[in-house]
Amino acid sequence: MKLLRYGPAGQERTGMLDREGRVRDLSGHVDDLAGDAVSRAALDRLRDIDPDSLPLVEEPGRIGSCLSRVPNFFCIGLNYAKHAAETGAQPPKEPIIFSKASSALSGPFDPVIIPRGSEKADWEVELGVVIGREALYVSEADALDHVAGYCTINDVSERAFQIERGGQWIKGKSAPSFGPVGPWLVTADEVEDPQALRVTLDLNGERVQDETTGDMIFTVAQIISHMSQFMKLMPGDVIATGTPSGVGMGMTPQRFLKPGDVMEIEVEGLGRQRQEAVAAD
Repeated sequence: MKLLRYGPAGQERTGMLDREGRVRDLSGHVDDLAGDAVSRAALDRLRDIDPDSLPLVEEPGRIGSCLSRVPNFFCIGLNYAKHAAETGAQPPKEPIIFSKASSALSGPFDPVIIPRGSEKADWEVELGVVIGREALYVSEADALDHVAGYCTINDVSERAFQIERGGQWIKGKSAPSFGPVGPWLVTADEVEDPQALRVTLDLNGERVQDETTGDMIFTVAQIISHMSQFMKLMPGDVIATGTPSGVGMGMTPQRFLKPGDVMEIEVEGLGRQRQEAVAAD
């Protein structure tokens, strides 16, 4: 299934794509997509619904984040070998785990707002993983059984805030609009191998990131298993699993977002995003 949320910000309705890629109104069956509503058990119940039996939405308008809220917005740092190399970092021995503020959650076509005082706003296409079952002390072999689905994420980052201002990375990752998620939540049964997906990002029509998830240092299964040794992952948690090479920080000379720049982001099979960068008020 491909699930989504559509409508004006704060007034979104739930939807499902049919076989022709048209939006069907799912709100009669589920009020919102978050938390237990995206658990594997809840998704199994939705799977019994024939999309053609749902009302057709002729003009869905704005597509919002495929999750209305997230208990936790986790990220994995330096998880592509070539990206670690471009930043001059040694490949990590264990996954680097950090968080974005949940208030960074944003729609896939909403503007990315460059925050006040920003000098080095950057882009990061990532494979997103949505947890569908409580995960605590799970093995790598069982880890993918705890995945509800996958989505496209742009882990927008402000490098000066992240690296030069002290403290943890969360400061450079959490501005409003820095977490575009969607357009769809694609259920796990539709993704045969999360380590064989192409991830791309075009900046103003120029391809700057182009890799497959096969370049990940730690697989999705390894990430979930590792995280579950330290915390309980909950239904609706989202994990951005790292970005490939081609970020602005790694370019020579470095290149960062300015108002009017357009990012087009895609993870194979999970949908395409488009954001224009705008200055904060």
